[in-house]
Amino acid sequence: MKYLENIGIKAKKAFENLKRVEHRRIQKALREYKRLLQLNESKIIKENLKDVKKSKRKNLIDRLALNEDKMHAIRNSIVGIKDFKNPIGQVLSKWKRSNKLWIEKISIPIGVIGVIYESRPNVTADVAALCLKSGNCVILRGGSEAYYTNKILSDLFREALGRNKIDKNCVQFIENQNRNIVDYMLSGMESYVDVIVPRGGKSLVEKVKKLSKVNVIGHLEGLCHIYVDKDANAEMAKKVVLNAKMRRTSICGALETLLINERIISSHGTKIINALIDEGCEVRVDNNINKYFDYKLKKATKQDWKTEYLDKIISIKTVKNVEEAVDHILKYGTMHTDSIITNNFGTAKYFLEGVNSSIAMHNTSTQFADGGEFGFGAEIGISTNKMPPRGPVGINQLTSYKYIVKGNGAIRS
Repeated sequence: MKYLENIGIKAKKAFENLKRVEHRRIQKALREYKRLLQLNESKIIKENLKDVKKSKRKNLIDRLALNEDKMHAIRNSIVGIKDFKNPIGQVLSKWKRSNKLWIEKISIPIGVIGVIYESRPNVTADVAALCLKSGNCVILRGGSEAYYTNKILSDLFREALGRNKIDKNCVQFIENQNRNIVDYMLSGMESYVDVIVPRGGKSLVEKVKKLSKVNVIGHLEGLCHIYVDKDANAEMAKKVVLNAKMRRTSICGALETLLINERIISSHGTKIINALIDEGCEVRVDNNINKYFDYKLKKATKQDWKTEYLDKIISIKTVKNVEEAVDHILKYGTMHTDSIITNNFGTAKYFLEGVNSSIAMHNTSTQFADGGEFGFGAEIGISTNKMPPRGPVGINQLTSYKYIVKGNGAIRS
C-alpha cells in the first residue's frame, strides 16, 4: 500500500535524523508543545466535541471527551515527560574482562514505533511525547471515533517539532480511516516499523497479536483482581476496593473480580458489598455470599470470572485461603494487575510471588497500574508479555541497548 509505505519511508529517514538531534532541542520541542496545547485549548475542545457528538459508543464517552481538567492533565503529563532524565546513551552496566576487553551496555532508541489505539485522544499527546523523549519516531493510527481530536493534537506536535528544527515526520498521524490500513500496518510494514503497540479492547489486541509481523507490546485484557485476606483491616479493604472499582470503571486497571476470604464475609465482606451497591455498582456473587443478605443478589456465573466489564459491575467470590485466591487468579487472570489486602506479611509474600501478574500489589488499589504513578513520566501502555518490557511501558522501557566493546589491539587466540 503506497500510502503507508511513504509514511514508513519518511519515518525511517526521520529516525536517522533524530539520532543527531541534541537532547536540549527535544526538550525545547516538548516545552513548545505544552505551550501550543494551552494556547489552542478551546480549539482542541471544539474539535473534540465533533467526535463526542458523532460517537455511538456512549460507554466510552468518559475516555473520549476532553474538558479543561483533562487538558490540564495532558499538559502536566507532557511536563513530566520533559523533566524525565534523558534515557539514551546511559551506561546500564560495564565490566572489564580477563581478555583485556572493556564492555559497556548502552541504552539506545528502538526505532520506529507503530501505535494503534481507540478512543483515548490523550494517547496521541502522551505517546508522541514519550517516543520523542526516548529517541524514537512514531506512526499513530487512532480510532475513527476520536479522529478530529487526534488530528489536531498530532498537528500541534508536528508544529512544535518544526519550530525547533526537528524533522516533523518523527510524528506521523494516519489520516486515512480505511480499516485495511490497520491490516497492512501489521502485516506489510515490517521493513519500516520496529514495534507495534495496541491500545484498546480485546478484539483489537487479539487482531494485532495475530497479524503483526513485528514485536508487539501490549496486553489482551485488564481482568484485575483484589483478594481480601482474613487478616485485612476492614476499613482499608473497603476503601481500597471502592477506589479500585469505582474511581474509573473503564480503564484497564479497574477491579473486575473481588475475592474474599470466607471467614470474613460477615465482618468485612458485607460492608464492602453494601458500599459498592451504595455507589451504584451491580454486584454478582457466589452462593456463599447470598446467604448473608436479606435480599437476593445477582448470582455470578463462570463467565463472570472471565469478564472484563469496564463498567459499574463486579463479580465477587469467596475463597478458603490465599492459596485458593492465587489458584483462581492463575486460572482466570490476564497477567495485568492483582492486589492483596492483608496485614499478614507472610500471606502477602505468598500472594505476590504466586500470581503471574505483570503488576502485583499489596494493600494498594489496582488503579495505580499506570506509568505516571510509577514515576515513569507517563506510559505508552501496559505489557503483560513475559519478555521485557513488562508492566507499565514508559520512557526507559521504550529503549533497547547495544554492547560497546573496547580493546587495545586485542586479538583472540
